[in-house]
Amino acid sequence: MPHASSHRRDFLTKIAAGGAAFFTVPGLFAEELVRTPAQTEGPFYPDHLPLDTDNDLLVINDDITPAVGEITHLTGRLLDARGEPIKNATIEIWQVDSHGAYLHSGSNNRDRRDQNFQGFGRFLTGSTGEYYFRTVKPVAYPGRTPHIHFAVKRKGQAKFTTQCYVKGEPGNQRDGIFNRLGDEKARQAVVVDFAPIKDSAIGELAAKFDIVLGVTPES
Repeated sequence: MPHASSHRRDFLTKIAAGGAAFFTVPGLFAEELVRTPAQTEGPFYPDHLPLDTDNDLLVINDDITPAVGEITHLTGRLLDARGEPIKNATIEIWQVDSHGAYLHSGSNNRDRRDQNFQGFGRFLTGSTGEYYFRTVKPVAYPGRTPHIHFAVKRKGQAKFTTQCYVKGEPGNQRDGIFNRLGDEKARQAVVVDFAPIKDSAIGELAAKFDIVLGVTPES
């Protein structure tokens, strides 16, 4: 199996080839973008971080057995409200595995947890604010619709946390945390299309979630 870095490099190369102008033109937006709403971190941020915290959640270290689930290439950019990229920020994600178990001692069904799923990953945003994770499509667990947790950490700034949701998932309308977002624009800002990748022989998905923060003060 190719190393995680080769997956990231190959996938980002395809993205850049398809839309290089969009990714590299700063200040592209005349009006402010819809800011990504902050959402609770929740109780299941890993209480013990895994030894491997890279951006490929499907393979732990050099293990040859991948995690079970619908392989998802999760990408996006970190932007300020003017559309300017925010580089050198750490983005963290954590989520349940295909059995609905978190990498946390308090997860209800931790005895069923997929030991091959990393459950948590980190990525340092690049010059265009881009990030990339290889993970699995999230599934529901009791009381919650499928979602992925995000944390953004920047030097000198307070940590920002949010969640992204699966577009078209019926459980979204019954999810208490999702429905705290009373504004429709705010809801749409955290709903993501997990779309099949054309010609993928193994049914991989692509999901794009841009995170828009407030304007970053000049240093």
